[in-house]
Amino acid sequence: MTPDLVCIAGRDGYFRKVNRAVMEKLGYTENELMSRPIDSFMHPQDKQVTLHKRAELLNGKSLLNFQNRYVTKSGTILWLEWTSIYFADSAVVFAIAKDISERKRIELETEEEYRKFKSLTSHFKSSMEEDRKYLAKELHEQLAQLASVLKMDIEWLKNHESELPPAYTHRIEHASVVSQLLITTIRRLSFSISPNMLEHLGLNATLEWYCKEFSVLTGIPCTFEGNYDPGRLTDETRVDLFRICQESLNNILTHAQAGLVKIIIENLGDQVQLTILDDGRGFEPGQQKRQSGLVRMRERAASIDAELTIRSEPGKGTAVSVRLPKR
Repeated sequence: MTPDLVCIAGRDGYFRKVNRAVMEKLGYTENELMSRPIDSFMHPQDKQVTLHKRAELLNGKSLLNFQNRYVTKSGTILWLEWTSIYFADSAVVFAIAKDISERKRIELETEEEYRKFKSLTSHFKSSMEEDRKYLAKELHEQLAQLASVLKMDIEWLKNHESELPPAYTHRIEHASVVSQLLITTIRRLSFSISPNMLEHLGLNATLEWYCKEFSVLTGIPCTFEGNYDPGRLTDETRVDLFRICQESLNNILTHAQAGLVKIIIENLGDQVQLTILDDGRGFEPGQQKRQSGLVRMRERAASIDAELTIRSEPGKGTAVSVRLPKR
């Protein structure tokens, strides 16, 4: 009388006995169920995996919470969750199944909404990166070129200092230094907004250059090690890993008071892990959950199905790790 589907099946793959719930759920009479192989009632896409699980069951491995689909007599799809045991001495399988169709429908709808959300997130990120590329290009090709022209004019004036009053010499030298600083700043901003070399030279070369720039600008030694297969990462993942490094180095510069920084990307089994280490003052991770930089890094990691963890203690530095499956 149980509402669960209960049946006994032979080793030959036919039903031997079923309760009323099996007949009511599948819509077949008892004779119809007994006259056909059990796999003939299964959804075609689930037959192979079910037969594989059944082979394991017959070899003594119990089947727990296995899900597959059956097609009812009316043509509707029924999701069932099975728990089965094989009795070798009697050569029969005793099985109980629950109808999880409604639960599965909700799961599939949720997964579909999640896929739509992920697609929308990727679209927004791609659009944002395209906007950054455009801005970086304008900075580099327009402002930097204009600043270069200005510097050329100042250099011309320097070459003709003898024709100018002595009071102008100091001002021209100052303008020359400022113009060079302006060009360097524009190029640095352009790279920070959208590193063109990431697309052309790859993540390793970009992070190596970025670490050198960080060291030059801050005086904090920063090194990069890449012990992984770059071809296993998607373009989106490479951009996100670079942005996470960028955010992490900004946090280190602002808060950590570090004397050494190290970035490592390595293979860990079937996963790739990015780690940013510093020997700074550290912090209590639970007290920094809402810090904007950490929030942005967590959001970046989540958008590529990666797991971000932060290990830190006061006075013992910080380790930020991002672990993601290989693509």
